[in-house]
Amino acid sequence: MGWIKSGDQTLTAEQFDDRARRAASAMAALGVAAGDGVALYLRNDLAYFEAVFGAGLLGVYPVPVNWHYTPDEANYLLNDSAVKLLVIHADLYGPVSHAIPDGLPVVIVETPPEIRTAYNLGEVPNPLGLPLWNDLVAAAEPWQGEAGIAPGSIIYTGGTTGRPKGVKRPAFSEEQNAAVSAMLAWSYGYGDVLAGTRDPATITTAVIGPVYHAAPNAHSGFSIRAGTNVVICPRFDAEGLLALIEKERITHLNMVPIMFNRLLRLPEEVKGKYDLSSLEYVTHAAAPCPPPVKRAMIEWWGPVIWEYYGSTEMGNVTGLSSEEWLAHPGSVGKVMPGATVRVVDEAGNDVAPGEIGEVMGRNSYGIDFTYQNAPEKRRQMERYGLVTPGDMGYFDADGFLYLCDRINDMIISGGANIYPAEIEAELHKLPGVADCAVFGIPNEEFGEEVMAVVQPMPGVTLHADDLRADLRKVLTSYKVPRRIEFADALPREDSGKIFKRKLREPFWEGRERRI
Repeated sequence: MGWIKSGDQTLTAEQFDDRARRAASAMAALGVAAGDGVALYLRNDLAYFEAVFGAGLLGVYPVPVNWHYTPDEANYLLNDSAVKLLVIHADLYGPVSHAIPDGLPVVIVETPPEIRTAYNLGEVPNPLGLPLWNDLVAAAEPWQGEAGIAPGSIIYTGGTTGRPKGVKRPAFSEEQNAAVSAMLAWSYGYGDVLAGTRDPATITTAVIGPVYHAAPNAHSGFSIRAGTNVVICPRFDAEGLLALIEKERITHLNMVPIMFNRLLRLPEEVKGKYDLSSLEYVTHAAAPCPPPVKRAMIEWWGPVIWEYYGSTEMGNVTGLSSEEWLAHPGSVGKVMPGATVRVVDEAGNDVAPGEIGEVMGRNSYGIDFTYQNAPEKRRQMERYGLVTPGDMGYFDADGFLYLCDRINDMIISGGANIYPAEIEAELHKLPGVADCAVFGIPNEEFGEEVMAVVQPMPGVTLHADDLRADLRKVLTSYKVPRRIEFADALPREDSGKIFKRKLREPFWEGRERRI
């Protein structure tokens, strides 16, 4: 079995299991029981995984929290998820302390040196009067009770109504768990491990994306369960990743396209400085990858680049190798084993190859999930027994899937999902704003950036910098529009809805692939 490493700390599989069992006892002593949720307001750290695996022993749902949230956003998630415990890094506690629901127990995780260094935090004092994670875990006896059925994390993903939705699944049956393992092994290049033909300890991977996102969350947890060696990185750094690949002989990675962008922008002497020959399987997802970027990465790293497509609700459903992508540039791949994908017209009929329709699918473990406190939104996601993630696309004659547009106008910037309706709702609250439209436009580094067109009230003069300053008070920084323009009137459809496509289309003309 492999090891797990963060900063100067390395735990063997046995040591990590002991820490997780002690974490389970510590959480149980705080009143957390099977079926409850534990909010993990944490950066990438060993404590996050100790809590996740400890919660699993209790049959408790881990609820990762995006630590970029404003206090209002954090308060919404903590209330909506009805968690029974909050585990939070010391440096993150202060800004949201007043937004924590009354009566919710809080445990502080000391901010370790590698995180302080990565984020230039300096010394971080621990809040007074609150229990410390390491003290509780060290004092607890390893959990000896019957292990509960470990549920998956409740991942909060967004929707066109603005507020994020918690995707919650019941614990998998043995058959479903096998199907999930097959899907993840296929996605991350661990098929030979699952088949029993490779020792997992010969694989070394790194967690380089924030674990509150679905893809890094799934990748990191599965890698630990599979027995591979896992290096936890506090944050992504382009040259730092190259150095890590050489130092740790990294074999497998799970990435997003913005990381490719930042790697490609390194000076040539830096790119050629490190030995990357250990790489075997580098997969990416979460956001579309512009063809020039992907082609450049394949030329640099070789045919080790893979891609998969899916969603939190649907699971991963397609994938392709470097060679397949070079033959079908812009594709997100063929349907993976055990998955179902359809492209349909408005009547639900499968469209012909080359014809654009709505993409929907499911993996073999099924679509048995709920949205926390939002059953009506859950019903909207399902059609014909499949999940509709809101994408438009088509199959080519060889069975490769291509994505063209998103029905729900969701913006993906640097791998993060951004929902225009949430931003529009805040813009509408500002003085002098009569109407507005928010949408994504191309950004060479992030894939997309947020743009707003604002219609001022008659006789009112608005300024973009002032609007941005007001929005930063209530929204996470990456949701604040980078570009704001003004219009006397916004184009509308016959129904009265703003015709966003007319606003968005000029920015996407001439693109090799629309993203």
